[in-house]
Amino acid sequence: MTLRHLKIFIALIENNFNTSKTAEKLLMTQPAVSIAIKELEQYYGITLFDRINHRLKITEAGNRFKEYASHILTLFDDMEKSMKNWDSIGLIRIGSSITIGSQFLPNYVKEFYNIYPNTNVKVQIGPSDQLEKKILNNELDFALIEGVVHNHDFISEEYMEDCLTVICSPNGPFKQSQEISIEEFKKQNILLREHGSGTRETIENVIEAAGFSIEPTWEAMSTTALVNAVINGLGISILPHRMIVGPLEKGLVIAINIKGLEFKRKFQIIYHKNKMLTSSAKFFINLCKNYEIDYPLPNYNGLY
Repeated sequence: MTLRHLKIFIALIENNFNTSKTAEKLLMTQPAVSIAIKELEQYYGITLFDRINHRLKITEAGNRFKEYASHILTLFDDMEKSMKNWDSIGLIRIGSSITIGSQFLPNYVKEFYNIYPNTNVKVQIGPSDQLEKKILNNELDFALIEGVVHNHDFISEEYMEDCLTVICSPNGPFKQSQEISIEEFKKQNILLREHGSGTRETIENVIEAAGFSIEPTWEAMSTTALVNAVINGLGISILPHRMIVGPLEKGLVIAINIKGLEFKRKFQIIYHKNKMLTSSAKFFINLCKNYEIDYPLPNYNGLY
């Protein structure tokens, strides 16, 4: 049994159990694919696929074998990427949700380069659910997210508390710091971040726990777009407080409270439980955890 056997097995699954298509993708012959699968079955003494009406259907043993094969190939791929040219370049691949990526990550990376100037940092910023997929595909070493972790194969470490603030136009019916009822809140046009974002998930979890749901009239990946919509009196929004300090201080928007609801969360650092983190990656993670203690928080007045 070799890595070649595992790659053929996984490729066969990815190509919908079609041996012809798998052979074409791997630049092999169809009989060679079939022989490799038979060799695996003979080696382990199990049936990986049932052959029914000239079609393959994966067995329970095959599904279990898939878990092992995927894990082994991921580790091998990780080793290849990590060890090739390690001494000359070095690389850590970091994912970040949009709020953290726009607020904190540039400062984290700047401080990191002071200690590891020769290590390359590759960053991908996007919704939390997409970052989880990239970690599973070994496209990221770890990620900084705002939401709840959904995969049991991930290690999650809390590192900073964050709160969301309900904002509306100062020209609307509400006053600064006014508390409104849930029923009044439900009557408003709600402007929210897109599905898959940590901010949206936090809001929905709080609202669901309170026993109701909302259907937003606006959805956007941009905090700026939502703030501008609020400024123009198109509705109310719930956004990370750190990202709206500027508009609040300028009086472009006002903050209100909803009786019985509190939108708080913890930022998370996530990585796969089988991921072997390098010393530079571990340093970066610790830098994030201690940033509020060791460095001044960034000031974003005027930016939103």
